[in-house]
Order: sequence, then structure tokens, then C-alpha cells
Amino acid sequence: MDMPPPRELPVSPADNVPDYAVSEIAGAIKRTLKDAFGRVRVRGEITELKRYPSGHVYLSLKDETAKLEAVVWKTNVPRLAIRPENGVEVIATGRIDTYADRSKYQLVIDRLDYAGEGALLARIERLRARLLEEGLFDPERKRPIPLLPRVIGVVTSERGAVIQDIRTTVARRFPRRILLWPVPVQGAGAAEQIAAAIEGFGALPPDGPVPRPDVLIVARGGGSLEDLMAFNEEIVVRAAAACPIPLISAVGHETDTTLIDFASDRRAPTPTAAAEMAVPQRADLLADVAQHEARLRHAMQAALERSRRHLMVAERGLPDLPGILGGLRQRMEDRAERLDLALPVALDRKRGALGRLAPRLPHPREGIANRRAALAALYGRAEVGAQRVLARGRTEKAFVCFSPAPMRALLRENAVRLEGVGARLGSVSYQAVLARGFALVQDAEGATVTAAADVPGGGRLTLTFADGRVGATADGTAKPPNGRRRSDGRDSAGQGALL
Repeated sequence: MDMPPPRELPVSPADNVPDYAVSEIAGAIKRTLKDAFGRVRVRGEITELKRYPSGHVYLSLKDETAKLEAVVWKTNVPRLAIRPENGVEVIATGRIDTYADRSKYQLVIDRLDYAGEGALLARIERLRARLLEEGLFDPERKRPIPLLPRVIGVVTSERGAVIQDIRTTVARRFPRRILLWPVPVQGAGAAEQIAAAIEGFGALPPDGPVPRPDVLIVARGGGSLEDLMAFNEEIVVRAAAACPIPLISAVGHETDTTLIDFASDRRAPTPTAAAEMAVPQRADLLADVAQHEARLRHAMQAALERSRRHLMVAERGLPDLPGILGGLRQRMEDRAERLDLALPVALDRKRGALGRLAPRLPHPREGIANRRAALAALYGRAEVGAQRVLARGRTEKAFVCFSPAPMRALLRENAVRLEGVGARLGSVSYQAVLARGFALVQDAEGATVTAAADVPGGGRLTLTFADGRVGATADGTAKPPNGRRRSDGRDSAGQGALL
């Protein structure tokens, strides 16, 4: 190891070993590690993963017997091919460096790769089990694909053969409008862009300037397991499960399976098969329409034939309507002729009966004369009865009932008596009492209040005076003067009775 020349420090007489500063030793160790190792690749399992607000990622790599601390600076985090997670076996590429403040060494990582296909499958299986437990892969979440979508959305690369296969298949089967959201399908940041494309299609308004697709295809061509890892990322799987548009996944070849296949509504073995699922075959639709048309025509003809037979059977059972109408018409004409002859005969009969009854009817003048005679007899009998009463010593008032002049005098006498009784009644009424300065107190329900103790503090009252009513609010119960109490045990304010 190359050591820097020691500083000129005083040498102890008992020891000729030179003294070094701490920073000098730390710098020498750092240079030695860099020169000895340079750029290295380390295989291990990620543990103690921490992401700091500054953007740096700190972690440790471990195996059965040792552990190595590592760091990924924030400038290298977006360039990583995989997303670091605890428990994943990776191959980290970087350089060995030291952290002098804590006297430790660490691996500064600038690249991360999965440690073989087994590590990838283990990570995928752990994620699949966790999402399955959350219910993201339940069959009840699957939605049907529309029969004939107006717009088809495609999330894939614009440079690959996938989009060309989808366009060709759709144009051949049933031409529909295709909206492409170009995204990278592998590499750093591919998963985030694929998830953003799925969410972007789902966020489009149904009637906006850019039409919202009726079905969505997420596709890419074949590749290795590492190439398809973007479609195994949790962010992509959750975006597919939450997409409001029915989604068809077509990732890789028929034997390839990714986690997005479990979250999608339909899984297609190839992008071409996904396009075939999205739109029906025009010829098949036309043949189906023609078959339905033939079946409808046959059913209509059969129904018409059955109705015709029923009508013929019903016609045989109907009576002779023209004959029935002819008989009814003849009867009506006969009745009309008899009616014309019956009216004059009935009038002559009634006129004869009236002529026989007329001589027996008395004249109105005779009836009036009879009534006048009966009234005069009754009046004479009344005068005779009155004279008999006077002869027996009765008062003169008895005659007022039989003569108009005494009757008017009796009415005047009764009117005078009535006025006297009314004046006496008015003098003792409560209106006269109110006119003398008293008031009638009523609560909010209209009940009469006769004691101060019955009035709660703040209660609404109505005071009735001789000329009208006013509202009032009680401040509280006042103590009665001189401590007097009512006979019923309550305090009395000393006011006299109203009546």
C-alpha cells in the first residue's frame, strides 16, 4: 500500500514509528480501495432499503455470511433498470468507496439487474400473491368486451410491429377508429409511462374533443422475462385493475404470462388475437343478420297463417249480420209508424179527460171569498172571547193580543223593560271593569292568568284594555306588598277583583 510521506511531527524518544492524522489514514484507505477494486459487480439480496427525501436510496446487500452497505445517488435512481425492493436478489454494479465520517466502506451503485430468472420469478410470485389477496384478480371484477366499439385505444410502442398488426387486423375485420398512446415497453421508466397511459385513457371525458375509447388494448411483442418486466410492475397492474374501460392484455407470445394478464378483463395470446377480440368479423355479422332476417320472415309468415286460419274459423261461427240488421231495421220502421199514429190519439184522449174535469173545478174567486169569511168568523170569535175576559175582571193587557193598537203598546213596554235589563247587565260586564282602568292578563296560549306566581320569568303575556290589546314580557315575580297571601296560599298583589 502506497502511504503518503508522514508529516514532520516530533518523534517520541521511546518510539521511532511516525504519527499520522486521522484524515490522512482515511484518504490513504480510500485511494487503496479504489485502486484495488475499481468497478465491481456484487451479487446479493437487498435488505434495509431506505429512500430519503433527498432522493438518495440506501440499502444493504447480504448473503449467507456477510453484508455490504450500498447507496444509489439520486442522479442514478431514474436510470436503474429495476426498482429496488427488499428481499430481491440482484447484481449491483458500481465502485467501492469509503465514508470517512463513520469509518466504513460502501458500494456506490449505478446499475441494478436481477440475479437470474429465478430471482425475477420469485419477485413476481410474491407480488402476485399479495395482489391476489387484495382481490385485484377476482373473476367478479371482469367486465364484458363491447360487441362493436366505436373507438379502440392502444397502449404500445409506435415503432414496433404490434401497432401495425392491430391496425391491419381491425381494418380487415371491421374498420374502427384507433387511438394510439405511444409508450416504451421496456427499460427504465417504462412501467410508469404504461400506467400513466392507462390512467390517461380512463380520464378522458366520454364526449370530449378526444373521444374516450370503448375498449383498451395493452400490447407488446415477445421477449425475455427481463424485457417483459414492465408489465409485471405493481403500478401497471393496479392501473389496469382500476381502469374504467374494458381492457385486453396482449403481452408477449402465447406462452408468456405477466401480472397484467390477471388484472385485465380479457387476456389475448398475441396482439393480433387482441384485435380480433376487440372487433367482430364483418362477414360473420352480415351472415348473422341474414340468418336472423330469415328466421323473422319465417316466424312472421307462420304467425300470419295461424291468424288467417283462426279468422276463417271465427267467420264460420258468426251469425248472418246482414239478415239481423235487416230484421232490426224493419222493426224500427214499424215502431216509428205506430209512434206517429199514437201521438195524436194520446193527445185527443188527454184533451177529453181535461174537458170532463174542468166543470168540476171551483173558481179561484170562490176560494178567496171562503177564506175571507172564515177569517172574519175567527176575528169575531176572538173579540167575543176578549170581552168575556174583561167581564171576568182581567187586566187590560189581556186585550192587546186581539187588537193592533194594544199590541203595539205592549211591544213598547217590553222594549223599555229590555233596555233597563241591558243597562244593568252592561254595568256588571268585564268591559265596564276594563273601562275603569283594569286589564285582563293572558298567557301565550290565551289562558287567563289570575296569580303572579303563575307567570314564569321571561314569559310572553297579552294585556287586554278597554280600547285594545298589547304584548308584554314578564321580568320576574314581584313580592306582594305587606307580605299578604291569598286564601289559596299564594301571594296576592292586593289588587281587587275584576268583577
